[in-house]
Parts: sequence; structure tokens; C-alpha cells
Amino acid sequence: MSTQNIDTILESQKKFFASGATLPISFRIEMLKRLYNSVKKHETEIEAALTADLGKSAFEGFMCEVGLVLSEISYMIKHTRRFAKNHRVSTPLAQFASSSYKKPSPHGNTLIMSPWNYPFLLTLDPLADAIAAGNTAIVKPSAYSPATSAAIAKLIAECFPSEYVAVITGGRAENAALLEKKFDFVFFTGSQNVGKEVLRHTAKTLTPAVLELGGKSPCIVDSTAKIKLAAKRIVFGKYLNCGQTCVAPDYILCEKSVKDALVKELKVQICLQYGEEPLKNVDYGRIVNEKHFDRLRGLIDENKVVIGGTYNRDTLQIAPTVMDNVTWDDAVMGEEIFGPVLPILTYDRFDDIFTLLHGKQKPLALYLFSENKRHIKEVTERLSYGGGCINDVVIHLATSEMGFGGVGESGMGSYHGKEGFDAFSHTKSIVDKKTWMDLPMRYQPYNKGLYGALLHIFLR
Repeated sequence: MSTQNIDTILESQKKFFASGATLPISFRIEMLKRLYNSVKKHETEIEAALTADLGKSAFEGFMCEVGLVLSEISYMIKHTRRFAKNHRVSTPLAQFASSSYKKPSPHGNTLIMSPWNYPFLLTLDPLADAIAAGNTAIVKPSAYSPATSAAIAKLIAECFPSEYVAVITGGRAENAALLEKKFDFVFFTGSQNVGKEVLRHTAKTLTPAVLELGGKSPCIVDSTAKIKLAAKRIVFGKYLNCGQTCVAPDYILCEKSVKDALVKELKVQICLQYGEEPLKNVDYGRIVNEKHFDRLRGLIDENKVVIGGTYNRDTLQIAPTVMDNVTWDDAVMGEEIFGPVLPILTYDRFDDIFTLLHGKQKPLALYLFSENKRHIKEVTERLSYGGGCINDVVIHLATSEMGFGGVGESGMGSYHGKEGFDAFSHTKSIVDKKTWMDLPMRYQPYNKGLYGALLHIFLR
């Protein structure tokens, strides 16, 4: 799309927002209902598009994308009226007589840029929050998931006029053109490198932004963990979407005494969940493109592979792979893996993990498998990370009752449910001063005696 066309759409959205059309709560809820019904209507097409782009089965497409989108939209339909209400707060005595309240207000014209790995979920979830908060939105899905991007464009065009919500497809040229425009708020999900570029552009115009990035999310397994259950859940979360999940366990940090037992159970679970030959499993997806396939192949040290390692370049598939005896200096530990390769590192004493992890980039997620309450308390208190699970992986993002987001290098800001509404809103602080009386002490000429009396009242 040309820069001129982008300008035309953005200008029309600015006029639409300025008209006040998006502000009524009834309008927002009606638009959310319209979006929900359209997703339901096109559910089969969306799941087919996810299969075309990433090899996802219809079940996985619903479980991890369409179903979660419907859940978020439903949540916002139910709660938007409450979220949008003014919130009364107490007023200092010095401001008598007045009332004070906090008023949620939409940012205005927003830009939502989404990635290819969960292209439907990570586009429609923030869009639902933007609509609930009363914004307009330009949506830019990834060029790496063209079938899903086309399905989203069709769905949005059917639901909304472009002066309210519009989809812009394309690649880097369109991304660059959009980032040069002045929006009131930018929501970005993607890699750290691109996130830095987004932040650099938004800094030019002092535009607020939420960045949902990634990082190397550790999965800690101590000696008290239920190893069979841990392996089952780790295999599910790691190889879901072929490891192309921002909160997938990036690597295992395992207590040395239980490492061999864990490796044994990981092998059992991979076989149980994906079969003896995972590359022939019709429900096992693929790597998004050749570039990422080749990058992942370069991270695999065949001398350290203990499970998997096979691949099919024609189908862009890499079997669920586990690497043992990995060190922090190995290539696989030098970047976020974002694929079906699971390295295992070990530690001797539990306290070692704090030394090992402190000073590293703050991850988007952290997982701990343990039955030791002290270990759980120490990890959740002492380590900094976006969010995570105890004795499970990934599932913490599948709720609208908790915000989802990163910290430090893994992102800034959060969304889902109330946090999503707040992310796409600015909260105004308002004092409503009454006119039936007016206390004189703030006006000149100042009364020193009255000042002393006030100090006595406020400081006692």
C-alpha cells in the first residue's frame, strides 16, 4: 500500500475519532459483538489459513488462537461498561468543597503491529482491547503469514468501515511507512530487534507504546519436581507451534541429580505426544520459512542431540529436539531459539540458579517445576521476569483475568482483560470543584495565622 493511501486512511480515522463516534459505551460493546460474530462466522476459514501459514491443525488453531480470541472478546463485552466508569477517589480537606475522580479515556488513533507466529491471536486480542477502550485502529499483520493476514483483512472489512478499523497488509515498506506516521498509541508484538526500531520511531513523536517482545525463557526443574508430569507439560509447551511461541520454555535449567531421569521422560513424552516419527505427524506444524529453518539448523549441535534432530527441508520441519550437556557458550544459548530445539543445562545446588540467571536479560516468562515451597517463594520473589507458571508452562497467558507482558528487555506494558483496556486508555485525574463556597486561604494577601492553623490540622 502506498504512503498516500496510508495517509488517507489515517486522516479519515482521525476525523472519525474526533467526531466522538467511538466514545459511547453502547457503541463499543456493539462493535465487540460484531467482531465476535464475524470471528465465529469465519472460524473455518481462519483455521485453514493458520494451517496454510504454519501447518497448524484445526484443533490447535482453535485452542491457541481462535478460541482465545473469542474468550477475550467475550470478556470485554461483559466488562467494558464497568471498566469505562469513572472511579471516585477521596479529596484532600484543603480542596473542600469538591469531588475527585479518575476517568478512563481512549488514546485515540492507534496502531497495532502483530507477528507471524500466532498471527490471528496476537492481532485480534489487542484489537478487542482497543475497541473496548474506545479507539480507532490501524492493524498491520505480518507478511510472513499471508493467508492469515488475508483472512483478517476480509473479516475486518466485513465488520467495520476503514475510518474506524482498517487492515494494512504488506511487508517492510508498509511497516516503515506506518512508523513514520503520528499515532496516539502504538501496540507492537515481535522481536527485540524490531521492537527497538519501533521504540526509536515512537520516541521521535513522544508516542506511548506497549512492546510485547521475547527472550530466553528458562524452565527450572529441581530435585523435588514430579519428573514425569514435568516432562509431559514441558513437551506440550515447548513444541506447541513447533516452538515458535514467545513464552515457550527456551531452555531447561535442571538440578544435576534428576537430569538423566528428566531426559528419559522427555523422550517418552515426545514419542507419546508426537509419535515415533514426528515429521510424519499430520498435526505437527512447520517452521515459518527457509530463513528461520536455516537459522534453527545452525543452532543444533549434532554431537549434543539426545532426542530428535531429524528434519525435512522440503516441508520446513524439524523434529522435536533435545540437546544435553549444553553450556552457556554454545550457539543455541546465544539467542532466543524460537523453534523446536530444547537445550538442557544443569546446576548443583538450588541457590546456584540465582547466580546463573542474575545479570542475564529479563525473560518474558519463567517456569519452575518444584514441590518445595521455599524454592517457589524464592524464585517468584528474587528473579525478574514477565510472568510464568509453577509446575506448568505457557498457560498463564490464556486468561483475561491477568495482564500479560514483559519486563526489561522482554517488553514494556501489558494487556489482556482490564490491563488491556488500561493499556489502550489514558486515565484522566479530575477534580470537580463546587461553586457554592470558596475557601479564602489560598489567595493573596496570605494570612500567616491561618497558615499556622492549617499546618496544625494537616500535620498532626
